[in-house]
Amino acid sequence: MPDTRPMRADARRNYERLLAAAVAEVARTGADASLEKIARDAGVGSATLHRHFPTRQALLEAVFHDRVEGLCAEAHELTGSAEPGRALADWLRAVAVYGATTRGLAASLLASVREPVAASDTGCEAMLTDAGGKLLRSAQDAGAVRPGVAIGDLLTMANAVSLTTEDGAEAARLVTLAIEGIHPRP
Repeated sequence: MPDTRPMRADARRNYERLLAAAVAEVARTGADASLEKIARDAGVGSATLHRHFPTRQALLEAVFHDRVEGLCAEAHELTGSAEPGRALADWLRAVAVYGATTRGLAASLLASVREPVAASDTGCEAMLTDAGGKLLRSAQDAGAVRPGVAIGDLLTMANAVSLTTEDGAEAARLVTLAIEGIHPRP
């Protein structure tokens, strides 16, 4: 059973300093940021870092959590759109653009598939799957997306685009190409 007691004040300060240092270092160097440098920049030892974040993936989940929550909020705003197919496509473009322009996010999400942090609904991948799944179901119900398409496939596609470019406009163009395909429009 997880410990639900609140953190002591010093532990909370260490957590916040570690997270701030990690956000800065991941923005600078990407998902492979040095854990030792993060601990040093936060003014704590590596044991303190590992006590708060037992794995690199746990640290990356914390770094990207707020950003992913923003993408999920965008999905919730788009849910119920008069054009659910377009809403899904717009959201997938936003996911790809965000992943392409946020160093380490795409690699972090890809790693979460291989190294799950925990079986919880608060992980970045689970949050995106839930939010995007609602958009996909609406699009499928409206006949805008064929029934066999899964949200995991669409997120993998958006993530793959994110991994190939660090340019938001290029990511949006490539996702549009993937969604619309190479067939001419009628």
